[in-house]
Amino acid sequence: MKHFKKAILLLVATLILASCGNMGNKKKISIAYVNWAEGISMTYLAKAILEEQGYKVQLKNADVAPVFAALAKKDADVFLDAWLPVTHQDYFERYGDKIEVGGDLFTEASIGLVVPTYVNINSIEELNANKDKFDQEIVGIDAGAGIMTVTDIAIKDYKLDLNLLSATGPMMTASLQKAIPDNKWVVVTGWKPHWMFSRFDLKFLEDPKGVYGKAEVIKSVFRKGFKEDDPFAAELISNMNFTSQQISSLMDEVDNAPTEAMGAKTWIKNNQELVNSWIPEKVEAQAE
Repeated sequence: MKHFKKAILLLVATLILASCGNMGNKKKISIAYVNWAEGISMTYLAKAILEEQGYKVQLKNADVAPVFAALAKKDADVFLDAWLPVTHQDYFERYGDKIEVGGDLFTEASIGLVVPTYVNINSIEELNANKDKFDQEIVGIDAGAGIMTVTDIAIKDYKLDLNLLSATGPMMTASLQKAIPDNKWVVVTGWKPHWMFSRFDLKFLEDPKGVYGKAEVIKSVFRKGFKEDDPFAAELISNMNFTSQQISSLMDEVDNAPTEAMGAKTWIKNNQELVNSWIPEKVEAQAE
């Protein structure tokens, strides 16, 4: 009986060690993200998909400038919210030889100045004549964001007598949520895709000078060498691509769920065929 107990204990210990060994062998990926609605949603989605493929995923949250710097220094592997050709052009010029571009996540993105539809002006050129109604303020997001840099240019080009306030994405949407019930005039730095367009009646102000450009493309970006180090993960992430309906439903799911992770997993269940189409066929490329 004593020998039998020893054999059982030895078997249990062996199984535990084997389990720990398997956990230690998981491939690791770090994904950097900024607190922007679409980036949060796509990041937690990528995390859930990669974990299903046996990866251990670490998320790193920061402003956009430190995110690009982290990729350049190889302190992060992936960023899923790079905008071109306008929004993040400066960062690509600065770090272009130290990062690698993945695939197109979304090809119908746009940036600009956004107001509620009850605001009866339609162009950036009309802001100065109505500056007092806006308290002479444009509500922005984090200071390092590309849309803030472009808005500084817009203020100069249109000679706007309004101050650009630095805030965060959540603070920007909170300003809309506070103003809209009272039909108060408010103008913010906005972008699509974003859940605020499905939650509020909003419009972009026309940009006759073309400062904000036309369509933007959201791309995945890797640290240099990542594609060679992990071709399976690089291909999977590069395969991720969304229509307007798909990315809107993802953002709604993530924003309304108790946690971002739960929202991402629910979206996967509801879009399993699409997710499966992103996963490379040669799973063996994921070998330890």
